[in-house]
Amino acid sequence: MRSFTYERPSTPAEAAAAVAAKPNAKFIAGGTNLLDLMKLQIETPAHLVDVNGLGLDRIEATPEGGLRIGALVRNTDLAADARVRKDYGVLSRALLAGASGQLRNKATTAGNLLQRTRCPYFYDTAQACNKRQPGSGCSALDGVSRQLAVIGGSDACIATHPGDMAVAMRVLDATVETVDAQGTERKIPIAEFHRLPGDKPEVDTTLKTGELITAVTLPKPVAGTHIYRKVRDRASYAYALVSVAAILGKDGSGHVAFGGVAHKPWRVEAAEAALPRGAKAVTDHVFAGAKPTHENAYKLKLAERTLTAALNQARA
Repeated sequence: MRSFTYERPSTPAEAAAAVAAKPNAKFIAGGTNLLDLMKLQIETPAHLVDVNGLGLDRIEATPEGGLRIGALVRNTDLAADARVRKDYGVLSRALLAGASGQLRNKATTAGNLLQRTRCPYFYDTAQACNKRQPGSGCSALDGVSRQLAVIGGSDACIATHPGDMAVAMRVLDATVETVDAQGTERKIPIAEFHRLPGDKPEVDTTLKTGELITAVTLPKPVAGTHIYRKVRDRASYAYALVSVAAILGKDGSGHVAFGGVAHKPWRVEAAEAALPRGAKAVTDHVFAGAKPTHENAYKLKLAERTLTAALNQARA
């Protein structure tokens, strides 16, 4: 473990200013991802800014009829909240599909959105990885790619976003609220929050240096059957090969987003008009332009079959 300094500010703006002021500073909350990366020396922050004392741990109704979820609300508490279970079931189900009970007790809403890829080459410091060390190359392109992206990747990176919660947030059209070092607040649609790798795969989101997530806001509930289906190699404590977050009517109409297939939660709204015609009509549109490897091309058929199962569940 490399040495680092530590502070615990009293306001969100102070926290943002502390990270902006010091090179290689990081926010820390639950630490379920950051501490692991520090132990492996993949992340080597010189300064940690603890945000746990900022009071961002409440779930509140909004005047528009939605919910405002504080950045520090723990995953367990969010999944168990009666309003989330009743009106945003896809979110509760996605949270419970992720990690383990112990990790969900510590992991936060903001930290979940910000977790880094679980690409094996990112974690193996003996391998080239543009996300870990920009310009070093991408070992996954010619390596083991069974779990990696089939769409939205680039010649620099084919990693996937590992989370479940963000896929549900994407289908719910959530908004991420932030504050920067000057105290300026910003609202970022979840569709614009995570970015594709392009030629800068080391940059996961559209956050600016020192910008702190303060909350995630959900719009008023959308009627329909809320479904989250996750296909993985084992029944628990495993990342998605393919996941589907959907809000569907009995006629098949609705909204759908996919996880485990790209560098960010993958949703193509224009394809949703095809939902009543069946899963294949949707996935043909959603994955137009996909560039799978020979090892992960199965994900295209798996996505279609997983969406088929969701549609059958909604009709039942």
